[in-house]
Amino acid sequence: MRAETTSEKPEVRTGPFAALSDYFKDVRVEMTKVSWPTREELRESTLVVIVMVFIMMIFIGAIDRGLSLAFEALVRLVG
Repeated sequence: MRAETTSEKPEVRTGPFAALSDYFKDVRVEMTKVSWPTREELRESTLVVIVMVFIMMIFIGAIDRGLSLAFEALVRLVG
């Protein structure tokens, strides 16, 4: 025969406002666990992102220009 344990179940709240309240409480708890970057780390990361955007912009622009010139040459050649 098993021994029965008397454990209380946590109170389950229902309804949209209770769910919304629980959600924001959980968000507050999780936000305390976040490791926020320092101002210097944020500055460095932002600079890396900006530089990479410019590099990709130049790369994609060069590819686009090259394909445009190739397509125009093909159109002139064909007709």
